Amino acid sequence: MSTATTAVGRSGAESWRVLRLPLLITGVVVLGVLVMMILTASRTSGPFSPDSAEPTGAKALAGLLQNHGVDVLGTQDLQDAVGSGTDRTLLVAPGGSLDRSGWQRIADAHWSHLVLVRPSYLALEVLAPGVHDATATLSKGSRAPDCELKEAVQSGTVTVAGTSYTAPASAKACYGDGINHTVVRLESEGRIVDVIGSPRTFTNAELANDGNAALALNLIGTHLELVWYLPQFENTSTSANSDGPPLVPPDVRYVAWALAFAAFVVALWRGRRLGPVVAEPLPVIVHAAETTEGRARLYRRSRARDRAAAALRESAIGKLYKAHGIPRRAEPAAVVATVAARTGRDPAMLYELLYGWPPVDDAALMSLSQQLDLLTQEVRRP
Repeated sequence: MSTATTAVGRSGAESWRVLRLPLLITGVVVLGVLVMMILTASRTSGPFSPDSAEPTGAKALAGLLQNHGVDVLGTQDLQDAVGSGTDRTLLVAPGGSLDRSGWQRIADAHWSHLVLVRPSYLALEVLAPGVHDATATLSKGSRAPDCELKEAVQSGTVTVAGTSYTAPASAKACYGDGINHTVVRLESEGRIVDVIGSPRTFTNAELANDGNAALALNLIGTHLELVWYLPQFENTSTSANSDGPPLVPPDVRYVAWALAFAAFVVALWRGRRLGPVVAEPLPVIVHAAETTEGRARLYRRSRARDRAAAALRESAIGKLYKAHGIPRRAEPAAVVATVAARTGRDPAMLYELLYGWPPVDDAALMSLSQQLDLLTQEVRRP
């Protein structure tokens, strides 16, 4: 029974013995990279994300809350925002495009504390009735609370800028211009709803200013568990089916990166590499004299006296460089002066001989060759 061989003449068993170690190493590396990517991956990203260290992110605020015993869960999944909200705080970051049914599901979760950061008009209608966007923005500046909200009074002056709101009489409105305010609190049926129109107050770039950190801690750190929800933009045509699992799970991107890395490793391993230099015997040995004569015939046939003269002069000047220790980048004037001092020749004639115009006919070319030969002999003569 014959043994099947591969294209390179190896049997299947031999190929496996050769490949199993590299394949095992590649598999271990890919598995390690995949585990590291999954463990170090951030659950959220973008502006006001608790995992973002950008100036518009809020990683500093998330760290501050965690240092004070608050368990922060950053998420982009609506399912995390519609679970049981008893004795928990839900922070809804700005952005996204939740429809009315999504906001209603959040309302039905009965969160003990809701923090809405620059919410949409739908969010205000469902979660903070009576609070309306004033369509007027507050200029950036330090403002006093000017209200009776204990958390704001304890925090003192903070830096605010952005959207302001009108609030019903039962609400506590702070940090405004006397008419419109950027922080509004509603309390009803044991639930607290805070509406914040200045998200930049709690970003990494502004958190250390004024009493911003104190206000963030007082408003948001009311419970030991905080769900930090970043709504995503959704296709309205498929919003009715948004409760189902996504077509492409988020972790697929990690698998794709791992497979791409594996393909790269295999390509490097299997790719052809340049081996050592191998001397290849020439079919015919061509002597240097024959090469020179062949080039001379080509110059003569094409009447390239200028190139022939340039080659003769370049060879002669190279010998002069070596004989006198003249640098290769020396100016023509320096070369002529050095050779003139050694040979006693007229510098003007030497310049014409070494750097002059190309000869006009074959006789002149022969004369140039002879003169250059004499010059190099004089230089070499002791």
